[in-house]
Amino acid sequence: MIIKFHKVNLKKKFPLQISRGTHSESQNVFIEIIEDGITAWGESAPGKTEGATSALEVEESLVNLIGEGIEGLSIYEVYQKGRELKTPPCALAGLDIALWDLKAKKAKLQLNDLLGIPKPTTPTSITVGINPPEIVKERVGLILNDKQVKAIKIKLGSPNGIEYDKEIYSQVFESTKSSNISIRVDANGGWALDDAKEMIKWLSDRNAEYIEQPLAEGNEDQLKFLFKGRSLPIFVDESLRFSEDVPRVANFVDGINLKLMKCGGITEALRILNTARAFGLKTMIGCMSESSVSISAGASLTGIIDYVDLDSHYNLSPDPSSGAKMVNGITMTNNSNGHGAQLNIENYAE
Repeated sequence: MIIKFHKVNLKKKFPLQISRGTHSESQNVFIEIIEDGITAWGESAPGKTEGATSALEVEESLVNLIGEGIEGLSIYEVYQKGRELKTPPCALAGLDIALWDLKAKKAKLQLNDLLGIPKPTTPTSITVGINPPEIVKERVGLILNDKQVKAIKIKLGSPNGIEYDKEIYSQVFESTKSSNISIRVDANGGWALDDAKEMIKWLSDRNAEYIEQPLAEGNEDQLKFLFKGRSLPIFVDESLRFSEDVPRVANFVDGINLKLMKCGGITEALRILNTARAFGLKTMIGCMSESSVSISAGASLTGIIDYVDLDSHYNLSPDPSSGAKMVNGITMTNNSNGHGAQLNIENYAE
């Protein structure tokens, strides 16, 4: 088994501002595995909340994990070894994705078929960051020009407070009145409890579909006060990283949002989905600043997921990879074996 790392800069068409800051570019690590004449791909998107803040940190942690010896181990054993070594989840995700891609290609199957998962049928939302209302109006207009789009996710939790959040949402609401578009809201933990209570009631009167991560990570003990008497479904994102986190929040939320970079890849994502279902929760899959490689891996799971937010590659200029495309509003994998994506050759590191 030969394992190579390629560090590639990703630039967004539109900077994404959330409650914790603005993101316009990143450097991701693409993991290439070659074995028995087959090439497989994974991707790691570094982030402070995902355990590694740089591509260099991702690569160093993976070199350490691989150096412990992974050949001959099952994918589950590699994942467990990574957890034991405290490998950053975003780094572990890249290796895990590549190993699953290799496994499916060796079996001459598409990844979703290998996992026994139907093909994607759920449309993805397209995300709009925190911006002045006039910018939001412009961005929503561009999104609506693509007649495929079925849902918009608007970021709220502005440092300027909930009155500014209301101005932003009101613009989205007004801009989408004549279209059959769902509006979803993600506060990224930007609200205090009282503000969250007020915003959920206010949003429920204006056709919001759900609210994601209304309270900051670490304030999970307050969810019970928000959950009782809620007028919108509540999902958690940052408050849930691994399957063992599900029981802790299950009685106070309606659903969970998993991300491959947050949990460490497909292996743990499958565990999260099973645990969430056991508790009767709705499921969602989201993404960080990722290209078509990790998006395609995530899309391989969406046949059993209720809500999909796999859109980051649509906001890249350019996407350094080829793979997942939008078809009738759905982020679809292609018909190749594995997850179907790869880093384009012009972006290979020397």
